Amino acid sequence: MLSCGISKSVRHEPIFDTHRSLPEVTKVSDTLWFSGENFFIKNKQGLWELSIRGDAQQLGLLNGALTQDLLRHQEAVFFSKVEEIVPSKTKQFFLRQFLKWYNRKLYLHVPEEYKTEIYGLSQYASEDFNHIAPKYLRQLYLHAAHDIGHALQDLALVGCSSLAVWDDNSEDGELLIGRNFDFYAGDDFAKNKVVAFVRPENGYAFVSVTWPGMIGVVSGMNTAGLTVTMNAGKSDMPLKAKTPVSILARKILQYAQNTEEAIAIAQNTEVFVSESIMIGSGSEKTAILLEISPEKFDVFKVENQTHLVCSNHFQSEAYLDDEKNLQHIVESHSQYRFDRLIEHLDEKQRLNHLSMAEILRDVHGLHGSDIGYGNEKALNQLLGHHAVIFKPESLTMWVSTAPYQLGEFVCYDLNEIFNSGIDGIRTLGKDSKNIPEDTFMYSEDFKKYELYRDLNRQVDKALGNKKLTLTQDFIESYQSSNLELWVVYYKIGKYYMDRGFDRAAKREFEKALSKEITILSDRVQIEKYLKKISQ
Repeated sequence: MLSCGISKSVRHEPIFDTHRSLPEVTKVSDTLWFSGENFFIKNKQGLWELSIRGDAQQLGLLNGALTQDLLRHQEAVFFSKVEEIVPSKTKQFFLRQFLKWYNRKLYLHVPEEYKTEIYGLSQYASEDFNHIAPKYLRQLYLHAAHDIGHALQDLALVGCSSLAVWDDNSEDGELLIGRNFDFYAGDDFAKNKVVAFVRPENGYAFVSVTWPGMIGVVSGMNTAGLTVTMNAGKSDMPLKAKTPVSILARKILQYAQNTEEAIAIAQNTEVFVSESIMIGSGSEKTAILLEISPEKFDVFKVENQTHLVCSNHFQSEAYLDDEKNLQHIVESHSQYRFDRLIEHLDEKQRLNHLSMAEILRDVHGLHGSDIGYGNEKALNQLLGHHAVIFKPESLTMWVSTAPYQLGEFVCYDLNEIFNSGIDGIRTLGKDSKNIPEDTFMYSEDFKKYELYRDLNRQVDKALGNKKLTLTQDFIESYQSSNLELWVVYYKIGKYYMDRGFDRAAKREFEKALSKEITILSDRVQIEKYLKKISQ
């Protein structure tokens, strides 16, 4: 398997001029680095802002040189997460070999300029993980990590929600887009959020909300007023990697100025997972969905309405009878969040950036019900990586800050940043136009939720080790920290069942079934446990 077709991929190197000098970086403090007019700075709200310009090689080198400390930290965080999931050294070895084979065609599906940019970035990656793969190859793999995890396990790491309104559903008539990127790979992974302002040699300047080491795009807007956001769909297991969806999104953001050009780019790109890509166009004052999978491609446009809602299932004609999509609607929490967005629209009718932020911060269920904090059926699952609000016609955007979309949303004016030029090295937000923080973050309920997360980690350890014992006081504290969340009853039921306390387990499982359970498979699992106990 390993000798079959992988030699070219592991030896491949992109176009890169080794005679060009490396950037000279000056470190002013732990929160500011600069190289000429390029800089990396942390604002008072905790967001990192990266401003770089140049051709592909310059962009990669500058990105790596300026963010080196955080780039290496992000790598360490990611690979420690992999070790946590796959603790066996033998299994880690086989995983590395499998990925080399699985990614054997990846380099053929990433545009040359992005491979060059990733190669430049990789020059500043850590030496500590060379046993996994050489630095360039490793960084290339990391750009497909979302897709690979999604493809291999259909991981529920992403439960994103997006909403676009214009004309009658917008307070000032302008196109307004809000999105939650609810990707979760651990608290440490989400700690350093980067707002990258990129001026490429070719194409449009753009801003992307990302993390250190990531040149692909998950949320972004360009100077033509085009926005791109991604929502994962239901995927099968493909036989090989193709174009990572974040690389496709980057290409659209850099080279498209309207929906027609975005469609053309997507149609000519082979991906290996399913994704809904929301494209907002300020010049056209509308938003569409590119619904793309390894087998099908379609475009979803609304008619006779002035809003577009997107969660994690497809809506276009090509997928109306698609079995995987229909199954996903029934079994996942996608339809639930979709319906909650519709409820907000019915209630508020006309949205502005403030009311959009309220929607993105919503921690409740349908009809405002209490479904427990951190329930993935909520629009704000209290674990997401970031939220963004775009006004493409005004080239304005707001980016959320910690914790969990509840902090201040920082305002950025792309007209000022890209068209008027930056006066010296400084943070780029317009604080006078920020969206205030949510007072929920100071509530007793929020304190209880933070306690729940801590206690939940301890419960997981006990579930993985029968030698660990939970006291009754601990169990009561755990469950009272998040009374309406089904998980606190399910996990304690599992704890009791594993130790042979069937009557106690039955009681907890029945409590769990009385709550709003996230997905169908979880409910089915609990019912199986109850049946097993009753036999």
